[in-house]
Amino acid sequence: MPLKVLIVEDSTTTRAMIASAIEVIDDLEIFESKSGFEALKLLPHHAFNLILTDINMPDINGLELVNFVKKNPDYKHIPLIIITTEGSKRDKEKGRPLQPGGGKTGRRGRRKQGGVRVRSLLGDLVRQN
Repeated sequence: MPLKVLIVEDSTTTRAMIASAIEVIDDLEIFESKSGFEALKLLPHHAFNLILTDINMPDINGLELVNFVKKNPDYKHIPLIIITTEGSKRDKEKGRPLQPGGGKTGRRGRRKQGGVRVRSLLGDLVRQN
Protein backbone atom coordinates (compact mmCIF):
# COMPACT_ATOMS: atom_id res chain seq x y z
CA MET A 1 0.00 0.00 0.00
CA PRO A 2 1.49 3.36 -1.00
CA LEU A 3 2.41 5.99 1.57
CA LYS A 4 0.23 9.09 1.27
CA VAL A 5 1.91 12.49 1.43
CA LEU A 6 0.01 15.77 1.52
CA ILE A 7 1.78 18.87 0.22
CA VAL A 8 0.12 22.10 1.39
CA GLU A 9 1.49 25.12 -0.45
CA ASP A 10 -0.23 28.08 -2.09
CA SER A 11 2.45 28.54 -4.77
CA THR A 12 1.83 26.25 -7.74
CA THR A 13 5.50 26.36 -8.71
CA THR A 14 6.76 25.51 -5.23
CA ARG A 15 4.17 22.74 -4.84
CA ALA A 16 5.39 21.22 -8.11
CA MET A 17 9.03 21.53 -7.02
CA ILE A 18 8.34 19.74 -3.73
CA ALA A 19 6.35 17.01 -5.48
CA SER A 20 9.13 16.47 -8.03
CA ALA A 21 11.70 16.15 -5.23
CA ILE A 22 9.84 13.27 -3.59
CA GLU A 23 8.02 11.59 -6.48
CA VAL A 24 11.07 9.44 -7.19
CA ILE A 25 10.25 7.42 -4.06
CA ASP A 26 8.53 4.14 -4.84
CA ASP A 27 5.06 3.44 -3.45
CA LEU A 28 4.27 7.06 -2.78
CA GLU A 29 0.95 8.76 -3.47
CA ILE A 30 1.19 12.55 -3.49
CA PHE A 31 -1.78 14.79 -2.76
CA GLU A 32 -1.59 18.54 -3.26
CA SER A 33 -3.50 21.32 -1.56
CA LYS A 34 -3.23 25.05 -2.29
CA SER A 35 -4.44 26.19 1.14
CA GLY A 36 -4.78 25.14 4.75
CA PHE A 37 -8.55 25.16 4.39
CA GLU A 38 -8.38 22.79 1.42
CA ALA A 39 -6.02 20.53 3.40
CA LEU A 40 -8.49 20.35 6.29
CA LYS A 41 -11.15 19.19 3.85
CA LEU A 42 -8.86 16.39 2.60
CA LEU A 43 -7.90 15.03 6.03
CA PRO A 44 -11.08 13.01 6.73
CA HIS A 45 -10.90 11.32 3.31
CA HIS A 46 -7.31 10.02 3.31
CA ALA A 47 -5.00 8.33 5.82
CA PHE A 48 -1.95 10.54 5.29
CA ASN A 49 1.46 9.30 6.38
CA LEU A 50 3.13 12.71 6.14
CA ILE A 51 2.12 16.36 5.72
CA LEU A 52 4.47 18.98 4.25
CA THR A 53 3.14 22.50 4.75
CA ASP A 54 4.12 26.07 4.03
CA ILE A 55 3.63 28.64 6.82
CA ASN A 56 2.36 31.69 4.94
CA MET A 57 -0.85 30.91 3.09
CA PRO A 58 -4.23 32.59 2.70
CA ASP A 59 -7.19 31.59 4.90
CA ILE A 60 -5.72 28.98 7.29
CA ASN A 61 -1.93 29.29 7.50
CA GLY A 62 0.49 26.41 8.00
CA LEU A 63 0.94 26.95 11.74
CA GLU A 64 -2.83 26.89 12.24
CA LEU A 65 -3.02 23.69 10.18
CA VAL A 66 -0.23 22.06 12.22
CA ASN A 67 -1.88 23.13 15.47
CA PHE A 68 -5.20 21.59 14.36
CA VAL A 69 -3.56 18.33 13.29
CA LYS A 70 -1.55 18.01 16.52
CA LYS A 71 -4.59 18.67 18.73
CA ASN A 72 -6.96 16.33 16.87
CA PRO A 73 -6.85 12.73 18.15
CA ASP A 74 -7.63 11.41 14.66
CA TYR A 75 -4.62 13.12 13.07
CA LYS A 76 -2.05 13.84 15.80
CA HIS A 77 0.01 10.78 14.81
CA ILE A 78 0.76 12.22 11.35
CA PRO A 79 4.33 13.56 11.07
CA LEU A 80 4.56 17.13 9.77
CA ILE A 81 7.33 19.10 8.15
CA ILE A 82 6.99 22.86 7.92
CA ILE A 83 8.48 24.33 4.75
CA THR A 84 9.03 28.06 4.35
CA THR A 85 11.07 30.62 2.45
CA GLU A 86 10.68 33.08 5.28
CA GLY A 87 13.08 31.41 7.68
CA SER A 88 12.68 34.25 10.17
CA LYS A 89 13.64 33.47 13.73
CA ARG A 90 10.11 34.41 14.83
CA ASP A 91 8.48 31.93 12.43
CA LYS A 92 10.92 29.19 13.44
CA GLU A 93 10.17 29.76 17.11
CA LYS A 94 6.40 29.69 16.48
CA GLY A 95 6.69 26.44 14.56
CA ARG A 96 9.23 24.66 16.76
CA PRO A 97 6.88 23.34 19.47
CA LEU A 98 4.42 22.14 16.83
CA GLN A 99 6.91 19.94 14.95
CA PRO A 100 7.85 16.33 15.66
CA GLY A 101 11.37 15.34 16.59
CA GLY A 102 12.25 18.44 18.57
CA GLY A 103 11.10 20.93 15.97
CA LYS A 104 13.63 20.82 13.18
CA THR A 105 13.08 23.70 10.81
CA GLY A 106 14.47 24.28 7.34
CA ARG A 107 14.22 26.81 4.56
CA ARG A 108 12.56 25.82 1.30
CA GLY A 109 15.62 27.01 -0.60
CA ARG A 110 17.64 24.13 0.79
CA ARG A 111 15.93 21.67 -1.52
CA LYS A 112 18.54 18.90 -1.37
CA GLN A 113 18.68 18.92 2.44
CA GLY A 114 14.89 19.02 2.70
CA GLY A 115 14.52 16.21 0.18
CA VAL A 116 16.93 14.07 2.19
CA ARG A 117 14.95 14.75 5.38
CA VAL A 118 11.65 13.85 3.71
CA ARG A 119 13.08 10.70 2.13
CA SER A 120 14.57 9.66 5.48
CA LEU A 121 11.25 10.16 7.25
CA LEU A 122 9.39 8.29 4.51
CA GLY A 123 11.94 5.45 4.75
CA ASP A 124 11.20 5.20 8.47
CA LEU A 125 7.47 5.08 7.71
CA VAL A 126 7.95 2.31 5.14
CA ARG A 127 9.86 0.22 7.69
CA GLN A 128 7.08 0.73 10.25
CA ASN A 129 4.35 -0.42 7.84
